[in-house]
Amino acid sequence: MPEKNLLKQERVAFILAELQKRYPNPPIPLDHKDPYTLLVAVLLSAQCTDERVNQVTPSLWQLADNPFNMAKQSVDDIQAIIRPCGLSPQKSKAIKRLSEILVEQYQGIVPNDMQALETLPGVGHKTAGVVMAQAFGVPAFPVDTHIHRLAQRWGLTSGKNVAQTELDLKRLFPKERWNDLHLQIIYYGREHCQARACHGLVCPICTTCYPNRKTAKVIKKP
Repeated sequence: MPEKNLLKQERVAFILAELQKRYPNPPIPLDHKDPYTLLVAVLLSAQCTDERVNQVTPSLWQLADNPFNMAKQSVDDIQAIIRPCGLSPQKSKAIKRLSEILVEQYQGIVPNDMQALETLPGVGHKTAGVVMAQAFGVPAFPVDTHIHRLAQRWGLTSGKNVAQTELDLKRLFPKERWNDLHLQIIYYGREHCQARACHGLVCPICTTCYPNRKTAKVIKKP
């Protein structure tokens, strides 16, 4: 008799244990030294790999590594450095303007406030969540397209967008695990459950949660 697919609460318990076993102390993948450099690095990571961002930011920090100095730089000089990250025209303008706003309104200090962060140029909900979680230790569950994909493969959400997936994951997992879990899922996805490799049929979590799954899991793209 074939094994049964796990119930949702069984999946949640298994995923929590499995990810904690594999990544007990998940490091922050973007190199930074304070909330400001993390904020800029996360902004740069949109539609770009963390590896590429980490290759670019040392040169950017040489130009300016705080909002006071960055606000004095030209958009062209910023763009020349960050061009390899993609979307450099928009990102360079956002970096300069958010630096100016931090100086003008926040004494050069990145605010420890989700809503305030979301008002900054180039900073969306996900970016603000990453900064709140990783710079300030405030529980947040930033969901990108990769986490959205895995959450669907693991039967944790039927959400059609990252906003709904975030709400579903927050309901399922304990708040004290959100910050680590966000990183743990990203690392697991990169290593074991890639977009074009697993399809919900190959990796240890997918096959344990759904041993009877025979066809690729179709993902609702955000």
